[in-house]
Amino acid sequence: MTTKTIALSLGLILVAGGLYAADPFEGTWKLNESKSKLTAGTDKDTKIVYDSRLIRDKVTVTTDGLEGNGTPIHSEWKGKFDGKDYAITGDPDANKRSYKKMNDRTLFMTAKKGAEVIAQGLVVVSADGKSQDVTLTSPDAVMDVYNEKAKAKAPEKGKEKGFRNKAVYDKE
Repeated sequence: MTTKTIALSLGLILVAGGLYAADPFEGTWKLNESKSKLTAGTDKDTKIVYDSRLIRDKVTVTTDGLEGNGTPIHSEWKGKFDGKDYAITGDPDANKRSYKKMNDRTLFMTAKKGAEVIAQGLVVVSADGKSQDVTLTSPDAVMDVYNEKAKAKAPEKGKEKGFRNKAVYDKE
């Protein structure tokens, strides 16, 4: 190799590395419970890790947390941020998840059990890259809001299944 070829190769590696490092989702995120509003009895992810280095063209999203009853859970999702469903393991409520990149700092997420949508929401990284808001809503919660506005009959007390969660995470 010539000095020019080595310099060009090194330059491409540095540019690629700079692009990779610019992904605001990449890294480990810890739940900030004091800033979060979580529905009682719903699962709580206390740590989320986004890693796109392990599998070419795919992202691995792992979560650690607690089920609504306090049982520890660990899930793993491998896929692309292309809006298509990919399998998830370890999630007691879902077996598929999709993420669609809306812009550089926003993902739209859908979780499914079979063909049924169990939750949808947004993952938004702050402009400074230090925090991340995850807002998830179940289809039942969306219907509850619709019913309130339409003055339709609300579900019986104690039979509500819906949830609206806003979890705030700090980057480690």
